[in-house]
Amino acid sequence: MAKPAESDQQHGPPIGSKLRAARRHRGLTISQLAAETNLSSGFISLLERDETSASVGTLFRICGALGIRIGSLFEENRTNLVRGQERPSANFGGYGVEDELLTPGWERSLQVIESRIEPGGRSGDEPHGFEADAELIYVLRGRLNLAMQEEVHRLRTGDALLIVPREPHAWWNPSASRSATVLWIITPTSL
Repeated sequence: MAKPAESDQQHGPPIGSKLRAARRHRGLTISQLAAETNLSSGFISLLERDETSASVGTLFRICGALGIRIGSLFEENRTNLVRGQERPSANFGGYGVEDELLTPGWERSLQVIESRIEPGGRSGDEPHGFEADAELIYVLRGRLNLAMQEEVHRLRTGDALLIVPREPHAWWNPSASRSATVLWIITPTSL
């Protein structure tokens, strides 16, 4: 049987690391997998490095030899570890705010968000509330004002405030020159 032509382009989401992990889990070398699937070792090596793509038929053949479902190549990794340099950016709204998710995207019982709020950055023009049982707001750096009902809480570095997030509230960085870094710890998740 002829070996399939190797593509010099990679299309779609990266799948190489998952193929490599499945191959190693089965205790196979690249050469052994190549022999079992009638593909070249070079092609499998390129595929594992996401430097080429494969046809649907070829992927089915490889996945069959590895004993995995083809759909598993496209599922989000379910890991408990979120590395600092790999934090997913998020946009939870507001003005002058950059958000990063610290909890894995699959987690539903707890959500932790780190926000960098520019001087004057704010949640918006109207108070907001959302469905969750509890929210702890912890100021890592700078200052944050939070208005809830008739009270304004003036938080500084190291301060923590527990609120019921269903209650309408609004927040802003009162500084004209310093950004603030804030952790929002929400249970269960608001998404």
